[in-house]
Amino acid sequence: MENIEDIIRNSKEFFDGAEPSEGHFERFKRKLEIRCGEKTIKRSIVPYLLKAAVVTLLVTLSSLWTWDHFIRPDRNRMTLGEVSPQFREVENYYVHQVKLMESELVNIDLKTNNEQKKMLVTEMNSMDSVYVQLQKELKANPNDERIINAMIEHYQTKVEVMSYILSQLKAIRNENQNKKENEKTSL
Repeated sequence: MENIEDIIRNSKEFFDGAEPSEGHFERFKRKLEIRCGEKTIKRSIVPYLLKAAVVTLLVTLSSLWTWDHFIRPDRNRMTLGEVSPQFREVENYYVHQVKLMESELVNIDLKTNNEQKKMLVTEMNSMDSVYVQLQKELKANPNDERIINAMIEHYQTKVEVMSYILSQLKAIRNENQNKKENEKTSL
C-alpha cells in the first residue's frame, strides 16, 4: 500500500496536469440521473397493495370464522324458512304481522302505568322464549311435522294475542278521548 502512495506522491505533476476529456462532467451527471431515476422507477406501489390485500383478506376470514364458531347466536336453532320455501313465506308473513303490531303498540300513547307495560313486555318475552325452544327442537328434528305445526300455531297465537291487546288499548284510548270531549263540551 505504501508503494502506491509513494508512486502517486512522486508523480504528482503527472496527475495534476491531466484534465478529463471534454463533456466528461455532463456525461457523468447524465449517468447519475439515469441511475437515480431507475431506483425511483423500481419502487412500485403494487407490492404494498398486495400486502394490504392479503392482510385485509386474513382479517376478514378470521372475523368470519370467529363469527361462525363463537358469536353466532342461532347456531343451535333452526327457523321455518330453513325447512322449505313455503314455510319461509309463512314465517315472513307472521314476522311482518308481529312487527306491524309491535310498532302499533309503541305508537299508541296511553298513560298506562309502568307495571302494565312491564307485564306486557314480560308476556311477549315468555312467548318468544317458547318459540326459541321450538326452534331448538326443530334443529334436532327438522322433519317433524308436529314441531313445524307448533311453530305456526305459536305465530298465530302471538298475532291473536297482540291483536286483542291492541284492540283493548284502542278502546281505552277512544274512551279517554270521549271523556275529554264530553268534559270540554260540558264546560
